[in-house]
Amino acid sequence: MVIPAVIAHGGAGPGPARQDNLQVAIKKAAEILIAGGSALDAAVQACVMLENDPVFNAGTGSVMRTDGSVLTDASIQTGDGKIGFVIAMEKTPNPILVAADLLDEEINGLTSEGARIWADNRGHTKKKVIGVSPKGQIGDSEKEITGDTVGVIARDRTGMIVVATSTGGCSFRPPGRVGDVPLPGSGFWAEEGLAVAATGIGEAITRALLSNKVYEKIKDKTYSLEESMNWGINTLISPEHSVGLIALGPSGPGLGVSNTDMPWATWEQESTE
Repeated sequence: MVIPAVIAHGGAGPGPARQDNLQVAIKKAAEILIAGGSALDAAVQACVMLENDPVFNAGTGSVMRTDGSVLTDASIQTGDGKIGFVIAMEKTPNPILVAADLLDEEINGLTSEGARIWADNRGHTKKKVIGVSPKGQIGDSEKEITGDTVGVIARDRTGMIVVATSTGGCSFRPPGRVGDVPLPGSGFWAEEGLAVAATGIGEAITRALLSNKVYEKIKDKTYSLEESMNWGINTLISPEHSVGLIALGPSGPGLGVSNTDMPWATWEQESTE
């Protein structure tokens, strides 16, 4: 039996204190995994808790775009190749639930009004997300761009690994802007018992195809998990861009690495052997 584990992050870059809030989601995922639940359920439920906590730039705590709109993105991928992602959804405080419903569909992703209609037809209730002004998220500076997200990676006793990410977007960006979170290979990647998730300035992460390239570096075993993550941030990302990564493999606890402040936490069940 594989030892269950989970890791989560609360976003890279400036923002309110988030470490204690993050631990609550980790605890929820751990309870599910200890009870024999799936990595999918653990990752989704932990992500929902982060979306429901206004301290994070996701779901309830999403930042406003330049026109005052609040649009949410989310993505999920399982280690056996299923993907679901949604982009720029209005009135959707838990986009991860909509993304998860796409895992067994022929289509992988939905966006904007079409995504909201699809969600309506599957019982995901609309709810206005008030949103947070960018200044409210980052303190006194209105010039600094926040790109934080939330992300969870879970591994269950069968060895299945799942990555789930969610965001309210990036402050000081137009309503049509798409960041890294819903883009496979950029904001997330999971395959063959290993998953990576990114957070920070989405444009930099997307240009680098960061999550997939770090995944490949870990898989080729040239570098350790930590070395591969540092390689990705230091080699593929310009130092002026705030970026962080979390990763979880087929064994051992998860790891978080960043070039800025990034709250992260990991848990691994104690072995009974």
